[in-house]
Amino acid sequence: MTEPTHAEPTHALAQLVAAAFKAERGASRKLAARAGISEEQALRTTLEQRAGARGLAALLDERAALLAAEMARLAERDTKRALARGARLNRHDGPPAPWRAWFDGSAHPNPGRCGIGALLTGPDGEHIEIARPAGYGNSSEAEYQALIAVLEAAVAHGARGLTVHGDSRVVIDDVNGPALAGALSLRDYRARARALLGRIDGACVRWLPRHKNQAADALSQRAVAAFGLAGMA
Repeated sequence: MTEPTHAEPTHALAQLVAAAFKAERGASRKLAARAGISEEQALRTTLEQRAGARGLAALLDERAALLAAEMARLAERDTKRALARGARLNRHDGPPAPWRAWFDGSAHPNPGRCGIGALLTGPDGEHIEIARPAGYGNSSEAEYQALIAVLEAAVAHGARGLTVHGDSRVVIDDVNGPALAGALSLRDYRARARALLGRIDGACVRWLPRHKNQAADALSQRAVAAFGLAGMA
């Protein structure tokens, strides 16, 4: 009666490939071609030689641990990059706020026909759009009128914790700056805007790039177009 043999389990080729370094895979391909054996056999032989007395199983465990550590490092790197990218994209948004607003004003030409646009959103699905002509003036006056309009809407809707976004450095710096540093030509607008801000708990006005203010810009352009049509009527 033939006694059973106890062959060492064969490791899957995928496991061997994952465990082998680039140079070891290259040496195995040469060995397979030279000896006329399978890729798995050649790779197994190469790794057994590298493992030496400690055995193939120990080498595979060591390589698996190294691979897991590298995967964890790459995952951590990707997470950090994603967080940094998100921070860059959202750096103008400010902290989360229950009420958010965006405003923009346009003058065509400058000075010329003014149109204002603004968008106000709230925590319960509130969505208020403003798009209307605003007489004649320059772009800064139009921007300020848009800010005042959206603040009036916020007050009317009982907004609390409001972040207002605009892309006009002139208006943002003017309304946030000290009174004595404000532009004389915009003094009345500033006083009105500051008074409205004082009626809204937790309100602030922040600058953001024009490309992130497209909704308000589109509303202001619609208002300018309506102004032009009304003038032709």
